[in-house]
Amino acid sequence: MSTLPPPPAARWLPPGTFSGQVALVTGGGTGMGLEISRGLAALGARVIVASRSAEHHAPLLAEAAERGWLVEPRTLYVRLAGDVEKLALELDEHGGSDILVNNAAGNFVCPAERLSARAWRSVLGSVLDGTFYCTRYFGRGMIARGRGQVLNVVATYAWTGMAGVVHSASAKAGVLAMTRTLAVEWARHGLRVNAIAPGPFQSEGAANNLWPEEGRKRRIEERRERAPAEQSSAPSTSSSGSCRLRTRHCICDASQQRSRRGAHLAESRNRGSPRHSRRLVARVTPWRRDESSHATGEKEET
Repeated sequence: MSTLPPPPAARWLPPGTFSGQVALVTGGGTGMGLEISRGLAALGARVIVASRSAEHHAPLLAEAAERGWLVEPRTLYVRLAGDVEKLALELDEHGGSDILVNNAAGNFVCPAERLSARAWRSVLGSVLDGTFYCTRYFGRGMIARGRGQVLNVVATYAWTGMAGVVHSASAKAGVLAMTRTLAVEWARHGLRVNAIAPGPFQSEGAANNLWPEEGRKRRIEERRERAPAEQSSAPSTSSSGSCRLRTRHCICDASQQRSRRGAHLAESRNRGSPRHSRRLVARVTPWRRDESSHATGEKEET
């Protein structure tokens, strides 16, 4: 047994929380996805890490070998429905998956008037289509077994919007709506569907795609943006038995709630019915305070 300290994502739950469970994490080899994979594996899950590039799996596989974790790599391009279905059928033949984390994504900064149709389609294909394909095909096996959990990674600007990322904001808003819809639709099958909106964090992908200018990088560093490792406890907590009655929730960065609440208040005033507005928004559970800006970093699709 390894004597190394557990990764940050595994420090909030008892050892062995996910023993005997299979967790599939898309885009699980880099950035936030890597930390989610590490946390689940450290807590006893058998983790299937699925990325478009096999090279992204190397660091996790090396750490898994050292620590004695159960981690298996798969190459998967979530935009291709046929490939997703093939992997789902493969896993179902061996008991299927208990947890699906839809983390694969893509993002970059581009003004809407300069955004090409191909770029728009690329991001929506990875984020919105990919999340649906994975949820649909892996969800079928969960429905057949009468149990399972789906966790979608969204962004805080799914509520507020954000200049320069209309493609990602639109896709993430769609994923949030998908989360709420399927949580209701699949509850009768014993499935839980939730989301997390981790807020801003510093990673190589975010630095290259979302704040490439040196001045902006310095501002990010001065604000002490948290690394993905420090924000990755929410997925494990949401998927654990302690939250077995929670569904249709989005756990998000506490500092982002003020702006969302302001947006919802404006909506309710416009409609003249605060109660109506409250029924339309997801229940939000703050999990950690962050004093940073609204710039949410996402890695490229993996």
